[in-house]
Amino acid sequence: MYLSIDLKEKSQVEDHSETSLLNHLLETLPYVILQRLDIVIDVASALEYLHHGHSISIIHCDLKPSNVLLDEDMVAHVGDFGLAKLLGEGASVMQTMQIATIGYMAPEYGSLGMVSTKGDVYSYGILVMETCTRRKPMDKMFIGEMSLKTWVNESLCCSQIEVVDANLMAEEEHFIAKANCVSSVLEVALNCCAEAPKVRRNMMDVAAMLKKIKNQYLKEIGN
Repeated sequence: MYLSIDLKEKSQVEDHSETSLLNHLLETLPYVILQRLDIVIDVASALEYLHHGHSISIIHCDLKPSNVLLDEDMVAHVGDFGLAKLLGEGASVMQTMQIATIGYMAPEYGSLGMVSTKGDVYSYGILVMETCTRRKPMDKMFIGEMSLKTWVNESLCCSQIEVVDANLMAEEEHFIAKANCVSSVLEVALNCCAEAPKVRRNMMDVAAMLKKIKNQYLKEIGN
């Protein structure tokens, strides 16, 4: 896990956008399930550190795939802290006039300008869904009441995995284990995207759950 926290280095991070998670996902390279799982765990661990690793919480405020960089070893780096906020000790929420990226920001951020660690949790949930489905929240298929979140939720309610990127399920080997793993990851993502901030888990719990899901998957495939 690596963090790019120095706000002075914002432009340097942006200059390396060609190696971002977003662009990798848009390519046809069939990243295996463990690679994507490791990526979302890296990001979860980074947010856990930002939110809970100091007496003052750091809120990223603009988490999205293009702000997650992958190095040559496929380790995820969270970068671009241009909208980041410092939340004072004992505080749980603050207000801002800055607007983050549509599709990734939490409802309370977009409508009221209220930012908190739970707003980052929401953005993280959207990022995880995009990582698993390869669908952006602003994809043209999402119109009216249909969104990435409702699309994933309806699929899981019907015990279907059609929403999952076909590259993840292409190999028949360990199909059931992979389906269980991805479904569990998406369930975590849906909780992260709950409408009410207080319902969303914190990033310590999210990171722990994802690591448990990974360990269970490795156990099921015999690793």
